[in-house]
Amino acid sequence: MVTAVQQCGAPRSLPSAHRPLKRGSVTKPRPLLIFDSGVGGLSVVRPIRALLAAAPIVYVADSAGYPYGIKSEAEIAARVPALLGRLAERFDPQIIVIACNTASTIALDTVRSALDLPIVGTVPAVKPAAARSKSRVIGVLGTEATVRQPYVDRLAAEFASDCIVIRHGSAELVELAEAKLRGERAPVADYARVLEGLTGQPGGERMDTVVLACTHFPLVEAELQEAAPRPLAFVDGKEGIARRTAWLLRDLDWPEEPGAGRALFTRWRPELEAYRGGLAEYGLDLVEGAGR
Repeated sequence: MVTAVQQCGAPRSLPSAHRPLKRGSVTKPRPLLIFDSGVGGLSVVRPIRALLAAAPIVYVADSAGYPYGIKSEAEIAARVPALLGRLAERFDPQIIVIACNTASTIALDTVRSALDLPIVGTVPAVKPAAARSKSRVIGVLGTEATVRQPYVDRLAAEFASDCIVIRHGSAELVELAEAKLRGERAPVADYARVLEGLTGQPGGERMDTVVLACTHFPLVEAELQEAAPRPLAFVDGKEGIARRTAWLLRDLDWPEEPGAGRALFTRWRPELEAYRGGLAEYGLDLVEGAGR
């Protein structure tokens, strides 16, 4: 059984012993902690594993707080730093990757100031999308909480000032991605309806590039491609997150063979059993849940 994670109170700063170990240390390697509200962060796990194949990984899905996308900024700002503080104390990670756009755009700075270890965040890939777009109309497809953030305004102003930036928040697409990992298939019409939230807005008929501003969404990119009314380029930041993580850990030695990856749900529900097969495909063979 996994100890329930405390959801309130500010995390205390961790001591310098929690900083990454240097090359040549004989200490058992500490894990990478990858965090999301659900299973969307798995889209980040795969490219990280490609670069750090032997690094031990603890993947945490905050099922007790899921979904983040429909919560208020105040709720997320209070929940995420406290939760990550408790997780850092429990797992003593080398690094924390917040593989969630919503949590990152709202709570990243607070987490970084509270914890004395490297924190990698996830932000909408507006810059590469603007660089790629020929029509100068790009879409930002995220959760409702992400697309309304001032942070997205700043990205658009800095990197896409000559573009029309269309935004759409979709809780439905998060659920479709979660269902896919459980082995459930949804009709193409469900994905087409989500895309209509962008293409149906003024200028949407000229949009040629879409930012997948939720880590859940790359898990269903193939379905979005199939449902698109015309060819669209879908852009996300997972490869950049993986490169940044690998660079921060570049001085570490890893075991020759990775141990079993671990997935933790902050609240266990019987329906989470259906995720085991999908999690195993990402090397997460140990699945646990609080309250189980």
